[in-house]
Amino acid sequence: MAYDHVTDSIGRTPLVRLSRLFPGGMQVHAKLELCNPGGSVKDRPARYILEQALADGALRPGMHVVESSSGNLAIALAMLCNRHGLRFTAIVDPKIAPANLRLIRCHGGQVDTVEEKDRNGGYLETRIARAKQLVASDGQAFWVNQYANPGNWLAHFHGEGEELAREMAATPPDILVLGVSTSGTLHGVARRLRQAWPDLRVVAVDAVGSVLFGTPPQPRELPGIGASRVPELLCANEVDEVIHVDDYAAARACRELVLREGILAGGSSGAVIAAIQRLATRPGANARIVTVLPDRGDRYLDSVYDDAWLARMHARHDCARAADTPLPC
Repeated sequence: MAYDHVTDSIGRTPLVRLSRLFPGGMQVHAKLELCNPGGSVKDRPARYILEQALADGALRPGMHVVESSSGNLAIALAMLCNRHGLRFTAIVDPKIAPANLRLIRCHGGQVDTVEEKDRNGGYLETRIARAKQLVASDGQAFWVNQYANPGNWLAHFHGEGEELAREMAATPPDILVLGVSTSGTLHGVARRLRQAWPDLRVVAVDAVGSVLFGTPPQPRELPGIGASRVPELLCANEVDEVIHVDDYAAARACRELVLREGILAGGSSGAVIAAIQRLATRPGANARIVTVLPDRGDRYLDSVYDDAWLARMHARHDCARAADTPLPC
């Protein structure tokens, strides 16, 4: 079929078995959200939230959309705002991948960069404060607020959650393994799959240095996983286990993923793969696992796939482990 606009093709992403990375008894299936037209899973909530707001009148053509984003949601929003005749400003921080910054601007979005770190050493609180400031100063502004907007998890519930329930009906998964940041993807997919399979085990993958599940803040490099502030959407009681993965381990797993499976994915995908590799070492590991690979790796050529960057991450995390101290050493 021919779509009227590229954003109409969001969703229906492929499901691939990672049989070369996990050739043994464990079956691992990955939903390739990096195949969305904007390059990430964030296309789904961007479309869902904007289209719902346009339908109920909270948002009208010509208005100003504002959002704090590490990159992927901002790209998706810029793409969709351009389609719907909306102005868009992304609130970003210095950790944003240079490619993401350029892509936001290519789609017609404006960029507002915060430089001040928050109390946990990240930028999330200062990005949110800046978003509130912009909305308060502009009577025609609409704040997406992915951290508290229920449309975030609902987009994934009706999106890849619904698709996976159909695609895996013949071979139900035992474990869902997903990276966490806003928790929208985690809860949307988990809640839909638990409707189909109530005994599904949910494993959240968080970044070392993230505060989402009560661990102390530490410096982190990779965007898109973890947070320096607990989002309003997160319901930790719906998670059975949390696995923390550092930047170096995530990057190494990214490189294994592309070499073994031909999938060039971003840092959060690497964190998920590293977590599944840990699960695979446990006694009797023969479960069926499903996961989501959130974004493309070409936006991480200056970090994850750069040898000098990887060496720095290796040295940093080796130093911290040897001294048993927070990063950096």
